[in-house]
This record gives sequence, structure tokens and C-alpha cells, in this order.
Amino acid sequence: MGASNTWMRASMSQSGVTGGKRKVRRVLIVDDHPIVRQGLRRVMENEEDLMVCGEAETARDARAAIKELNPDAVIADISLKQGDGIELVRDVRAHYPQLPILVLSMHDETIYAERMLSAGANGYIMKQAASEQFLVSLRRVLDGGIYVSEAVGNNMIQKFAAGGSYISANPIDRLSNRELQILHMIGKGMSTRETAHSLNLSIKTVESHRQRIKRKLNLNTGTQLVQYAVNWFTGREGGANPFGARDASAPAASTTAPSTTAAPTAAAPSTAASTPATSATATSAPAASTTATQTRGGS
Repeated sequence: MGASNTWMRASMSQSGVTGGKRKVRRVLIVDDHPIVRQGLRRVMENEEDLMVCGEAETARDARAAIKELNPDAVIADISLKQGDGIELVRDVRAHYPQLPILVLSMHDETIYAERMLSAGANGYIMKQAASEQFLVSLRRVLDGGIYVSEAVGNNMIQKFAAGGSYISANPIDRLSNRELQILHMIGKGMSTRETAHSLNLSIKTVESHRQRIKRKLNLNTGTQLVQYAVNWFTGREGGANPFGARDASAPAASTTAPSTTAAPTAAAPSTAASTPATSATATSAPAASTTATQTRGGS
């Protein structure tokens, strides 16, 4: 492993042999909040068939860790310290067609779940879900299935049944993935320059996206756009510390998967429908440290 890598390899506290039971599957965690990574590790360390093989907090580190560790599955958030979860999922799917990807995020599933499935994810679950439900979702994607909540699954079925006649009542659904990212960053208080730097875009490109967002949301001025973005962002922000305890009291996302088709290829995964959804966000996890932690171990 190169000295420049900031991702961490997890120590193998679990045996690679499970006494004839289920094969131990190795999981890479990609999240920019250390407390979330620690919580996920605690949830999985008591499971005979699961172990954390490494952690990363940026998209770049995640790509390096996947190449180095060859995990059986990746758990990834949408918002990362550097880079973007949507782009990461799309890139990983293109280079590793059979690698299961579970998106675990505070962002509203009604807006992001279908987008992430279309990008190549195998499942989407909210961080407010109970730890038991998280384990169900992880094992589902590891076994080659698709996992979304019952509400998301029903919405996808309705869109599929309606065909091209389905019209969403949510104006956010009109935005592209990139426009959604920029709206989210405006709501967080980021300037155009900061947004451009974070997304590796030019300031002119970000300004063009802002103009398109205003048109799609029927807003006339930059001030109206900022106010809309702030209200939208703060209105959807919330949620307790995910998986802080084994018996977390946070409400579980209703997560009965609508289908269990095989893992997706480079294209969008097969589900009842994969029409892109739209965005909402929430990130109340504590501030993350600048680098992911790792402890080296041998098998």
C-alpha cells in the first residue's frame, strides 16, 4: 500500500473460518464521518459472516482501497469529504461490474434512492434505519439482490405502471444529478467558487448550472435561489447518530425489497423501475476527521 493512501485497512478481529457456516464477506466502508464508520464496524463485528476489511472517507481513497483490498461489498455515503457518492458509484460500477454497492445515507430516499440505483448501486438505506434492518440490506446486496424501502419500491412500481405519463409533484425531480449536487451545496452555504472546487468544475460551469436550476424551479433571482436552497436543505436535515448502539431507537426505514434480481452490470440495476429520482439531504453526523483510519492486519 502506497504511503500516500489515507484509507485504512482493518485488522482482522474475526476468523476467516466460520465453522462450516456462511462464508465471511469482507466489507469496505466509505463515509467521511468517523463516528459512522465506528458504528458500522460495531454492528458488523458481532456477525459471523461479515467483517470490515477497510475504511475510506473520500472518493479517491475509496477507489484505491477497492483496488488494494478487493472487498466483497462496498458501503458508501452520498456526501463525501472530497468527491461525490453518485460519481463514485457510477465509476465503481463501470470498473467492477459485479461488486455489490449499498448506499447508506442521511439523504432523503424518496429523492436519492432511484438516482443511486440508476447510477449502479444495488441498494439504498437511510442512516436512521435500525441496525437489524441495515444487516438485512447488506446481506441482500451481497446475495445478489436489490434493496430499497417498501415506500421507494412502491413509488418505482407506480412510475413503471404509469409509463411516460407519470409526472412528479416535487419540483426537485426536474433537476439533474449535477444540479441536485449544486443545490445541496448552495443550501449548505457554499459559494460558487467553493462548489466549483469541490466538484472539480469551472466557476462558469457552476454558474450555468445555477441558471438552469432557477429556470427549472421557477425562480427569478440568485437571492431566491439561495433562499430556496437553504429552506430545502434545512427542512430535510436531521436524524440521530446512526448505529450508535446495537439496539438503536431511530426509526427503521421500511425496507422490504421489491425485487431480488442479480447484481447490476455497468448499466442501472434491474428493479421494478429505475426512473431517476431526486434529491433531499440531511447530514447531522459529527464533523469528520481529515483522514480515514486503518489498522493493518494479516489473514
